[in-house]
Amino acid sequence: MVTPKFRRVILKLSGEALAGQKGYGIDPEVVYSIAKQIKDVMELRVQLAIVVGGGNIWRGISGSTKGMDRATADYMGMLATVINSLALQDALEKIEVDTRVQTSFEMRAVAETYIRRRAIRHMEKGRVVIFAAGTGNPYFSTDTTSALRAAEVEAEIILMAKQVDGVYDADPLKKPDAKKFETLTYIEVLNRGLQVMDSTAVSLCMDNKIPLLVFDLNQEGNIKKAILGERIGTFVGGE
Repeated sequence: MVTPKFRRVILKLSGEALAGQKGYGIDPEVVYSIAKQIKDVMELRVQLAIVVGGGNIWRGISGSTKGMDRATADYMGMLATVINSLALQDALEKIEVDTRVQTSFEMRAVAETYIRRRAIRHMEKGRVVIFAAGTGNPYFSTDTTSALRAAEVEAEIILMAKQVDGVYDADPLKKPDAKKFETLTYIEVLNRGLQVMDSTAVSLCMDNKIPLLVFDLNQEGNIKKAILGERIGTFVGGE
């Protein structure tokens, strides 16, 4: 068996990743494709937890800019992440991958409430854990959730699955000559204002020395390549 470089990993999926070409809602074929990639990874006996965004359904900050109370808008965004998490759980369990969804506030009818020790135990038993509903607090993004949960469960790396193949100094869709970074430090990300994570999440990763790998989710097999330590995307860490 091939030996993975990382044994305990947080995978961050944007809500938009589940929408596919439509850009909104949930595309079952895309979710199934992601689930198959995750199953390939689990066969390496990696301990995997996932944080899913909700931007394909609702963005709290968008609602607040149009006059909605920010806290209410953010709670709606948290509920959107639960919908996405349940869709991913369903796809994983259909291909026989044991999965648990844990929410940051109580939703007993559909998921477990997040308990750190229980999450770690699930991972040790080979189950995929999906962390839903963000941190449970408004004003915090799912990027921050990824950093926080990674610190709590002592993950070795956060894999940032994006729609682009790494971090660039400009939008590569608007500027064809944009430069891709192979490696970056946390400070460089903060100082340059690069859209890897929000600044709160990056600072939390820096304080806890949790590296990040930004890579293209649309390239099938990239999640496995990332866990095996192959050179893809952009690596963020160090000084």
